[in-house]
Amino acid sequence: MAPSFLNFKELRRRSRASFRTEHSTDTSSEGAASQGTEPSSGSLTPPSVAHNSDPALNLQLKDVKELKESDESPSPLEHPQRRARPALTSTANSSRYSVSSMSGLGGPPNGKTSLPSSPYAPRIHNVSENAWVYQKVLIVHGAIGEPSHQTYDGTVTVTRLDDSFPPVSWPVCESHFKALVYLQPGPNKLRFDFSSPKLPNSTTSSNPIHASYLTVHMIPALNAPPLQLAILLAKDSPETFDAVPARAEREGNGLETAVRKFRMAAYLWQAFTAEQMWRQKLGRRSFRFEEEWTAGSANQRDRENNAMRSEARIHIIRSDKTLAELRDLNKAQQYDKATDKNALFGIAADAVKSYFQSPPGQKQYVSVMLLDAHWDREVQTIVGHAAMGGPVGDLHLSVFGSHCLQSYPTSFEEVVPAFTDCTPTDTNFVANDSGDAGSSWEAANMGIGAHLHETGHLFGCPHQEGGIMYRDYVVLNRSFVAREAYATRTRTRGGVALPDDECGWHRLDCLRFRTHPAFRLPNDPPMHSDASVQVFPGEGGNVMALAATGIIFVEIYGEGDDVCHSWIEYLSDNGSVQRQVTLTEQDLRARLPEAKRKGRVKITIKSYGGGSLTIDDFKTFASKSSSIKLGSLLGSALVSGKTAFRSGRIGPANVDKSNVHEVIFTSAVKQDRVLSRVVVYHGQAVEGLEFIYDDDSRQMFGKGDSKDNIDTFEFDVRRGEYISGFTIQADEAINGIRILTSIGRKSPMFGGAQGGAAQTMIPPRGYTICGVSGTCGSTWLDGFSVLIKK
Repeated sequence: MAPSFLNFKELRRRSRASFRTEHSTDTSSEGAASQGTEPSSGSLTPPSVAHNSDPALNLQLKDVKELKESDESPSPLEHPQRRARPALTSTANSSRYSVSSMSGLGGPPNGKTSLPSSPYAPRIHNVSENAWVYQKVLIVHGAIGEPSHQTYDGTVTVTRLDDSFPPVSWPVCESHFKALVYLQPGPNKLRFDFSSPKLPNSTTSSNPIHASYLTVHMIPALNAPPLQLAILLAKDSPETFDAVPARAEREGNGLETAVRKFRMAAYLWQAFTAEQMWRQKLGRRSFRFEEEWTAGSANQRDRENNAMRSEARIHIIRSDKTLAELRDLNKAQQYDKATDKNALFGIAADAVKSYFQSPPGQKQYVSVMLLDAHWDREVQTIVGHAAMGGPVGDLHLSVFGSHCLQSYPTSFEEVVPAFTDCTPTDTNFVANDSGDAGSSWEAANMGIGAHLHETGHLFGCPHQEGGIMYRDYVVLNRSFVAREAYATRTRTRGGVALPDDECGWHRLDCLRFRTHPAFRLPNDPPMHSDASVQVFPGEGGNVMALAATGIIFVEIYGEGDDVCHSWIEYLSDNGSVQRQVTLTEQDLRARLPEAKRKGRVKITIKSYGGGSLTIDDFKTFASKSSSIKLGSLLGSALVSGKTAFRSGRIGPANVDKSNVHEVIFTSAVKQDRVLSRVVVYHGQAVEGLEFIYDDDSRQMFGKGDSKDNIDTFEFDVRRGEYISGFTIQADEAINGIRILTSIGRKSPMFGGAQGGAAQTMIPPRGYTICGVSGTCGSTWLDGFSVLIKK
């Protein structure tokens, strides 16, 4: 007999208590109807919003003279009328453990409950329960109930259950909300409470009725190099930034405030980038910051209590230039002169290099704010400002001015006010940058977004047809607020801002980030040391591209294109990579717009390791000009019908006064010859290679003038050993060369061991090396490629 406690009949009588929810019958919406606005290129943009905006604000604004854009990027496109938004899909969220909306039932004090979920508990759309993320600040967006049936306005309050960060409230617009979450390493247990005046008893803070719970695990990506943040000051800087008097009095405009604002802007960059990468199905990747133990500034409570936290470090760097010298660089002449911008960029680069003192070969990624940028009313120019980004040797640098800094938030609590503040820009004190910063929230977009644009250049992103690297950051606010305020730029009242209405990183930018060392995740496998791409023309006009780390994408440019509109991706769902791909002219042209298919086609091939190789004219590279008949240099020893193909060239791009050298191995065309050894003549770089055969016949490639630095590499003739590839180090010349053989042996690196990253040239599958080609200057080899045959 079963034990008495297993009374199955009694168990069947028991059932879970059901709770009936009082639904509101009020179907009105407090928000103004959505208005058409200019969408950003590549994404739909929402109208600005009516709430918290003065409908007559456009009548208060004076005409302002447009400033010349600081970054020479294309002007915004004329955006079409936004299309109707698709209905939201209702998806179950496994993380919803909230209580019934019955009065008197509160949420559990320390976590989840098994009671039925309230239909008004926040539903998180972009983060699942027990998700793993790798950055400090996380964007969360979701909905209340079913917005397609009934909408609510109200507030979602995000609370950490351990109270290590104060609760922060975020507005709900037409049942949609967006919030920022501050994360700490390890599990982060969060509660999301919705309150609305339309719902009874929902505003009782001690009794959360409409609540959902979420656990997010954060691991800092300490295996990736950090993006350093720095503020650059003149030697005699007053350490202040432009601000209207009332704002300067209220929150200050000194260095301490600048640090808090810049740090918060950087957190917004980080959260935005991670969210965009996740939407592109490339993982929650973002850059990390160097951190320091300092006074917490991300929330008001820390500031009031003088609490300490590990926060992003802002380096304070002083230039050896005076304030007058920095500002005079672009005050005397028009601001858009390239020489002026380059001069200020160079000054910043010198100051950053002197500050960090990085050893040779160590890359640094540094985003700099020029605190002494100043709006000069007399010349209607922002002086002491430059907007640029890119590499300077091993330093990857971006610079941007502080002229919009007064509009930035300093903490989480100020994010929504900063991106909805309609205070008109007072050009008596601050700039209306490019004419698109007519109100405070639009100035925040311009400053935070344009600086992120320059940071994109720092990470290797060119201008794109849309996204942040176009100029879509003028709607950056939509990633952080659910309702957009009145926009002076478009003269629209505003409306709800949905995820589809936001700006973003272009797909090509995200693919670059996927392979960038600063975006590596803790679980990424080690990367091959050779990130280079090698290309080989082949039979039938095909081109074979090889990379030890794998090919990730190929950009295709039509004749006259300055930005990429077409590309091929080689991403794999199962994690495998393609180390060799074959490209055909017909396929490349078919991917271009009809009008571009008959002109010159340029391609750029990108590897997973971050390597890049460009073929300026695909048709010419794949043509007969890249081939040679075997034996044509050996008279009657011609092997009939065989053709050799020249690989892509390693070495300086433009070499003057260099002689072309080419050697087809005798052993490739005469079966009675065997390559027995190679003599390498070198010093600080490689002078030449001499190929010696078993009959003591010789072929010279390059020069053999060196008498002191001569090395010989012997082949095992009995085992049929032959050359299977080369490893080359090159910058201004071919600094070093290593020979690879068919039985897996490697020679030492002959020549200089330093100078440029090592690149390995191994022929595609089914081909063998039958010679070498290149150029030789007065002293060294300065170009190297191989000849291959089937």
